[in-house]
Amino acid sequence: VNGMGTVGLLECIRLVGGVRSALLVTTDKVYAESGGVLAEDAPLGGYDPYANSKSWCELAADCYRRCFLRERGVALSTARAGNALGGGDDGAYRLLPDCIRAARRGEPISLRAPASVRPYQHVFDALAAYLTVARRQAEDPALAGAYNVGPDPADCLTAAQLADLFCAAWGGGCKRASAGGQDAPHESPALVLDARKLRRTFGFAPRRTAEDAVRDAVAWERALDAGEDMARFADAALRAYFEEE
Repeated sequence: VNGMGTVGLLECIRLVGGVRSALLVTTDKVYAESGGVLAEDAPLGGYDPYANSKSWCELAADCYRRCFLRERGVALSTARAGNALGGGDDGAYRLLPDCIRAARRGEPISLRAPASVRPYQHVFDALAAYLTVARRQAEDPALAGAYNVGPDPADCLTAAQLADLFCAAWGGGCKRASAGGQDAPHESPALVLDARKLRRTFGFAPRRTAEDAVRDAVAWERALDAGEDMARFADAALRAYFEEE
């Protein structure tokens, strides 16, 4: 789905005409294993099938951009996004949703890889970056390219640090287990994105921290428990974020 679905979409863009701007969101996991800070020119080569398929998406996008779309005036960029955090995420095997499920059960939070470092960011910052790239490259197709979308370096945290932020925000005696999970799947020890290209090109900077993201996710869960209208809750949160511009 990731690979051929992307190629199918790119074929539609090539054949239908009329598209001015397209943005493909992949993942920070497209890069080959590295312990350093990853800029957009770092080698691609995701380790596992998911990451590898996303690397394929990046290669397909670069090929279509160079061979077909640029000459048609179509601006195509890719966004290699870090770990987005926010309310309403109940995905399996994701750190913050796992923390929420454990807290609801009154159980200690078990982490598969407590020392793994990830570029955690507020989902609204990621969305704002996507909208910025899509809008600006529609105005100037020369801006099209690959962009890391990540937080300030201070928000590249370990899983244990993020879980501790969650426990503080959740309260009620929430805590994490002292040891990591057993038989954990492969995890890169560190993924730290260099997002300076995005900031240089578009003047974009995140407005929320990882701690803000955790607090907002907990607020979402509290509102859900209270029976609030979550569509209204989400709309109010989005409006508050974008009205800060």
